[in-house]
Amino acid sequence: AHGFTAAMSGAFLLSCLLFAVINRRQRGPYMDEAFHVPQAQAYCHGRFLQWDPMITTLPGLYLVSVGVVKPAAWLFGWTGSVVCSAGMLRFINLLFSAGNFYLLYLLLFKIHQKNKAVSGFQRILSTLTLAMFPTLYFFTFLYYTDPGSVFFTLFAYLMCLYGNHKTSALLGFCGFMFRQTNIVWAVFCAGNVVAEKLNEAWKTQLQKKKDEKISSRKGSFSDLIRILRFLTEYLISPKNLFTLTALTWPYIILVTVFFVFLFINGGIVVGDRSSHEACLHFPQLFYFLSFTVFFSFPHLLTPTKIRKFLLSLRKHPVQYSLIAIISLFLIWKFTYVHKYLLADNRHYTFYVWRKVFQRHKLVKYVLVPVYVFAGWSFADTLKSKSIFWILMYFVCLLAVTVPQKLLEFRYFILPFLIYRLNIPFPSLYRQLLELAFYIVVNAVTFYLFLNRTFQWPNSDEIQRFMW
Repeated sequence: AHGFTAAMSGAFLLSCLLFAVINRRQRGPYMDEAFHVPQAQAYCHGRFLQWDPMITTLPGLYLVSVGVVKPAAWLFGWTGSVVCSAGMLRFINLLFSAGNFYLLYLLLFKIHQKNKAVSGFQRILSTLTLAMFPTLYFFTFLYYTDPGSVFFTLFAYLMCLYGNHKTSALLGFCGFMFRQTNIVWAVFCAGNVVAEKLNEAWKTQLQKKKDEKISSRKGSFSDLIRILRFLTEYLISPKNLFTLTALTWPYIILVTVFFVFLFINGGIVVGDRSSHEACLHFPQLFYFLSFTVFFSFPHLLTPTKIRKFLLSLRKHPVQYSLIAIISLFLIWKFTYVHKYLLADNRHYTFYVWRKVFQRHKLVKYVLVPVYVFAGWSFADTLKSKSIFWILMYFVCLLAVTVPQKLLEFRYFILPFLIYRLNIPFPSLYRQLLELAFYIVVNAVTFYLFLNRTFQWPNSDEIQRFMW
């Protein structure tokens, strides 16, 4: 308890100091804050019918901001421009980051409670590492939807794991109000319940047949056929469907509300639809897997993993050849390049695309072996989970990444965190290496943002590098 309090207090104090530095250097709204800050200020002044058509998300962030800032202003006697200023609004995300720290700890405790070998120190260390996850941590200091979106989604996931499904669905709705794609993670929570029931029924069936070989060879093609047949038989049973509906009805109501919203709104995006068109961008899955390997390299990119992968490659050449051919086809037919990716040189994705993918037209195909290894390593770390949980997570991962035309690292935050929360605890050495890596990446990111400013030829505004 003392260790957790010290870690959380220390992280919050460090964030407050960094927050003060960033707000001194960048006082006015920057990037998407140019839309979010005026919208929140309009809500602060009671103009709830005013809406900027360039904003693509629902008003959850602005409603929460007003709900926190207005009572605080009354309590402390704040008046004038300080109320709902850019700095005050950004501070809301600092509060969300503290909440995320606590939720990450509780989730790690709940998910790995059966693992008695994990010490309290390791749990605190993993919490600190995930709280410092660079892509999320950076947006703690700007008025973006990400910290709040993560907070409500993680909270919903925690309540789901404790069986409080009505509360989980309500929190899932709050997450949906921050970002519409969070409806996928509400479905993920329902999927947790379904996967648990399916796993129980699958074990019962195995016990009846006394066929332990099926479960011990998880991952083979014949097992997959058996599992799909079992799924079909289970889900066409009215009794089983009634049981699952009785367990997941709060999420069913939430998904129904989502579809009503889609019908009324005419799409998932609230505004600026021309720049946010849905498409089947399958390479997004490959980008996410590469992103995950990069940020989890102490767990995924080890000599043991590489040897194991090469052994698997030698044992199953036909399967891997088929996967490679399908990957090449998906890259060939379904690669999209958003205009923002090519035009906005403030984002790291601009330089990743220019320095890697635009070097030669064949580069995107040459990277297929990297994607195959990343996918294998990713799946290998989840083998402790049930096959139904893995299938459910993979479906949610596809739903949240593939429809996005724009390559944007912020879209990978939630799928990465949920993945990272569910993999087995690594050794202390690997945990320390991961934390050190995150600290270095954050230090470089904030140095570039604060000190390596530049200007566009046709603008007097200071531009900064960011995720």
